[in-house]
Amino acid sequence: MCGFFGFLPKKEIEINDYSVFKEATNIIHHRGPDDNGFYENEQVFLGFRRLSIIDLEGGHQPLSYLNDRYWIIFNGEIYNYLEIKEELTSKGHEFKTSSDTEVILAAYHEYKEDVVNHLRGMYAFLIWDNLEEVLFGARDHFGIKPLYYAHTSLGTFFASEKKSIDYAIKDIQTLEMDKVALHHYMTYQYPPEPYTMHVEVNKVLPGHYFKLKRSGNMEFEQYFKPKFESVKTDFEEMKNEVLDTLRKSVQMHMRSDVPVGSFLSGGIDSSVIVALAKEVNPNIKTFTVGFEREGFSEIDLAKETAEYIGVENIHKVITAQEFLEELPKIVWQMDEPVADPAAIPLYFVAKEAKKHVTVVLSGEGSDELFGGYNIYREPLDLQKFTNLPKPIQNGLKRIGKVIPQGVKGKSYIERASQSIEQRYVGNAKIYGEVEKQKVLKDYDGSLSYETYTKPFYDEVRNYDEPTKMQYIDMHTWLRGDILVKADRMTMANSLELRVPFLDKEVFALASKIPTEYKLANNTTKYILRQAAKEIIPEDAMNRRKLGFPVPIRHWMKDEWYSWIKALLQEEEANPFVNTKYVLELLNEHKEGKTDNSRKVWTVVIFLLWYALHVRETSLEELQAKLLKKGNLTV
Repeated sequence: MCGFFGFLPKKEIEINDYSVFKEATNIIHHRGPDDNGFYENEQVFLGFRRLSIIDLEGGHQPLSYLNDRYWIIFNGEIYNYLEIKEELTSKGHEFKTSSDTEVILAAYHEYKEDVVNHLRGMYAFLIWDNLEEVLFGARDHFGIKPLYYAHTSLGTFFASEKKSIDYAIKDIQTLEMDKVALHHYMTYQYPPEPYTMHVEVNKVLPGHYFKLKRSGNMEFEQYFKPKFESVKTDFEEMKNEVLDTLRKSVQMHMRSDVPVGSFLSGGIDSSVIVALAKEVNPNIKTFTVGFEREGFSEIDLAKETAEYIGVENIHKVITAQEFLEELPKIVWQMDEPVADPAAIPLYFVAKEAKKHVTVVLSGEGSDELFGGYNIYREPLDLQKFTNLPKPIQNGLKRIGKVIPQGVKGKSYIERASQSIEQRYVGNAKIYGEVEKQKVLKDYDGSLSYETYTKPFYDEVRNYDEPTKMQYIDMHTWLRGDILVKADRMTMANSLELRVPFLDKEVFALASKIPTEYKLANNTTKYILRQAAKEIIPEDAMNRRKLGFPVPIRHWMKDEWYSWIKALLQEEEANPFVNTKYVLELLNEHKEGKTDNSRKVWTVVIFLLWYALHVRETSLEELQAKLLKKGNLTV
């Protein structure tokens, strides 16, 4: 687990000094504090930071293979590398190390682009071929590991984190704010992939690889496309297969030469992971965080679950002041504005876990694969309306239009009257198009959220509505929010996060599960809950999903009101957002008229990101400013 930086200059460009690229690599020191390495010639630069997980002596990167023909920089873990290595050895390949990195190189030599179809793991890597003078790169199936790139007048830059690219090209050209990304950010609370907040920088999409020659363009190919194709089979048989497949995935994800722990919320996803991990390591440690305010802590639930399973639980309570003190660092580490408040407790639980372990398991991806979000049940709930005769539906629609906002039933009729494409943008929807016109100073109606979701809906016209929602979330929420904050917040603390649910074999099974097995018995993830009965407490199976709850709606009324108000007033001249309108939302929130906390927070995070990544305000300066505005002390 690590971070890297790469550069492929154009053919007519000569680079004599690579020192700035070495600095760009070292900016992401937190991703790999144990070691660094560089490979450079007139054709390519590869820089690497390493966090040692397996084979400290043999995993130094950049790593070469076949008499220095191939050079690789690789971020991630290949869980089936031992099996691939055995197969390649039988074909005559020789290995000098015991690392999974060398296995990727040998597999690339053997299989070329098809190497990605042999890999089971999380990864982003670049391979330079000195013989053919081509750069090959790939990103894992689900986008667990990041990979940024930027084309410039000098050549193409690559990095594990955008801040490395920003640093490397700042003297080459001025970065331009991406208007499309900003519009979508106000919808989603994050810029959806492949966008970043700057036009010049993009992300390699999950499940894609590319080839690039110095004189050519990047040629992308999609090697993995998630498809849900349910198979009618016996429920009990499929339920048993779910547990068996998860058990094997956890076993593979536990491969490590360093201590492995697990996050534990007390809910079903993390509880399943911990229970299965305990079968591999009975002494596994678990980690939980919570807040002082009642209803915003999973600590008690996690302690109960840990006691039932028979594992140690280490927990921490976060205060409003600690939250604010670390907020600038968290925004800086995130690279892009991501306004999901759950990122902050994730940062703190990673910080606590790092004191004890180097690797942690977590339950990300379960909801998208097994149908875990309550909103997935909405199409079933709306059937009472959609099954009515058309004349009655039309009459109710007319009534719905005249019912005042906030009156019970209005929202139900409005949503039932819309198609799934109109009403479901993804798991997070912050500002609608009407309100975005008030928030954005340069609103463009041609950039509505439907311009982003339409291609995905077009691909799944024959899916039922809950499965369409899963598909949308896999392409928006999972890769743009869930996995971004998981990677950045753990790597900020030099901690490797592994996600056994997001395994290609687990997905292969989950994609076959019929909707009625997922959304049965008036619940979600029904088949997973039934499969987990024998290994986790019944309470954990049926708990309401909390998902790192954060009391920002309370803090905005009390502890945080003064600094947020001051920030919005100070930023009235910001060229992109209308902070006067957002201040109105904040005051409405404080007065208890409506809960505007997520809307206000989305703008606050953007403003903090803008200060750090555009104005280049220092972390120390921004932290001192926030604490002063909030009448708090360091």
